Amino acid sequence: MNQVRMPGVLIALAASVALIGCGKKEEPKAAAAAAPAAAAAPAPAEMIVKIGHVAPLTGPIAHLGKDNENGARMAVDDANAQKITIDGKLVKFELLGEDDQADPKTGTVVAQKLVDAKVVGVVGHLNSGTTIPASSIYNQAGLPQISPSATNPKYTQQGFKTAFRVMANDVQQGSVVGTYAAKDLGAKTIAIIDDRTAYGQGLADEVEKAAKANGATVVAREFTNDKAIDFKAILTKIKATNPDVIFLGGMDAVGGPMLKQMKELGINAQFTTGDGGCSPELIKLAGVASEGVICTQAGLPADKLPNGQKFLADFTSKYGQIQIYSPYSYDAVMVLIDAMKRANSVDPVKYLPEVGKTSYDGVTGKVEFDEKGDIKNGAITVFEIKDGKLVTLKSEGGAMAAAAPAAAPATEAKK
Repeated sequence: MNQVRMPGVLIALAASVALIGCGKKEEPKAAAAAAPAAAAAPAPAEMIVKIGHVAPLTGPIAHLGKDNENGARMAVDDANAQKITIDGKLVKFELLGEDDQADPKTGTVVAQKLVDAKVVGVVGHLNSGTTIPASSIYNQAGLPQISPSATNPKYTQQGFKTAFRVMANDVQQGSVVGTYAAKDLGAKTIAIIDDRTAYGQGLADEVEKAAKANGATVVAREFTNDKAIDFKAILTKIKATNPDVIFLGGMDAVGGPMLKQMKELGINAQFTTGDGGCSPELIKLAGVASEGVICTQAGLPADKLPNGQKFLADFTSKYGQIQIYSPYSYDAVMVLIDAMKRANSVDPVKYLPEVGKTSYDGVTGKVEFDEKGDIKNGAITVFEIKDGKLVTLKSEGGAMAAAAPAAAPATEAKK
């Protein structure tokens, strides 16, 4: 050990002799300059935090699933640009995306996969039919789950403290659709078709209740499935009842070809549908047959939100045209991150209680949850398709965001 230490001792002695020989003392400034590293604060340690996202990325509604995922990815990118620190550590968020193919069984498989991957929270699923069975897996794991698009009331009626949604549910939307058909459109008779999914059937049930409550008569109730493309048999049956309005509880992949076949059969009834069919893809699939369609979306239109136009510009610059739910996916991610910041922890056990206390100014408006996990003051907007575009007719409900959001989207979007 003496041999190892001697060179350092000799060097120190030599330096002392040199200083004495020069007759000078080391100036304080020189000493400070000699050790700048000692004055610099250490950089915070980096912590990787995984957030899961699930939607159908293959199949007939993959365009909607990708739209959701892109909204979530943009939120993660914007959050990382903020250099967020939690519990003294710089956080880098990562999005783990999974494809549930809009299939309930696959939905539970990928839900368990995300749990095993140690995600701290999940945004999804897109469909009610996959969201509901997957929710029990997240609940057992104690993981917060925020759906940006599942609207069936059963999702938040299970008593799970982990289940939340950032858009209005089917009770709210169905009431608006059924009432609009009977009152605003003056429909006396209505035919209803649903795709037998948890979303389609659930929404159709609520539309039927509201239509009847407002004096309309349901003259036909037919069903198909979410993979069907030929509807002429049920449309022929409906044509015989001569309804004023036809309502579809289903997605745009079903609504597009159905509208074309209605035109071919000479059915002139007013076609209405909910948020699953209220998309640019419906217009693309149905072409001119989509003109005049009345549809609804849960939420307020972009031009009525303080941050809506900015989000629209940023998102379209980065990913292209918005389909339906990407702004809600964005807000769902930001709500999870906001709860982590308030809890000063990324541990689901510690930050889950903060999710329920959320009061967040998002791009879709004010996000606050009731005791079940449903969004408070959920808005519904009615649109009409005119000249190949969705034109706003009216909006009901909704809590506006503050002019200066807590976590606004990034100012630049990369292509």
